[in-house]
Amino acid sequence: MQQRLPSLLDVPITFAHRGARAISPENTIPAFQLALDMGASGLESDVWLTRDGIPVLDHDGEWGRVRKRRIAELRRDQLPEHIPALTDVIDACGSDFEFSLDLKDPSAGPPVIDAIGSVAPDLLARTWLCHPSLDVLTPLVGAGTRLVNSTRAARLGEPPERRAARLAELGIDGINFRRDEWNGGLVALFHRFERTAFAWNVQLEHELRTMFRMGVDAVFCDHVDRMLAAFNAEIG
Repeated sequence: MQQRLPSLLDVPITFAHRGARAISPENTIPAFQLALDMGASGLESDVWLTRDGIPVLDHDGEWGRVRKRRIAELRRDQLPEHIPALTDVIDACGSDFEFSLDLKDPSAGPPVIDAIGSVAPDLLARTWLCHPSLDVLTPLVGAGTRLVNSTRAARLGEPPERRAARLAELGIDGINFRRDEWNGGLVALFHRFERTAFAWNVQLEHELRTMFRMGVDAVFCDHVDRMLAAFNAEIG
């Protein structure tokens, strides 16, 4: 068995992907509450802006019983109750967790930062804003949150070492690759530049244990029970 490599964070984050979606409707307040009750240390969701500029959490970014419309075309009061505003989640769940938000609307960064800062400023330092484009992330440097280049290894367009160096130069905190794109050497490379290494779509317990042994700093999983079983086995 591979010896566990050190992570950059003191304790790797266990992100419940869209809440406890394996057993509760995804991206709903009950799913987020259940994930935290089960012991997840972080919540993950996608964030969109409504027509009136309210950050809301949803995966598809559209709504309509008869005809689908983009969330960007709708006011907050036109959305169903099960699609929560960002501040609704914080009101219901508190702020004692890590928060990963995928900026599906590239312009959502500043409103998200303002919304979190207005109700839970302590959460800003534990909020990880994710996007594939460095051009979207770079203007958010210095705003109080953490920033993650969430992408695919095949789409970098440059060697991983150059990307790690660029992230460090720009002040972007880390990178997020799919589970099967990581290996121990690649994790160590990003850690050498003091950039965090996150792994998404990690669903099976043996995959989760492998990621923790590689030294990744966070995993994203639909199955909170599996994730915590692997975490306890490898991290304790």
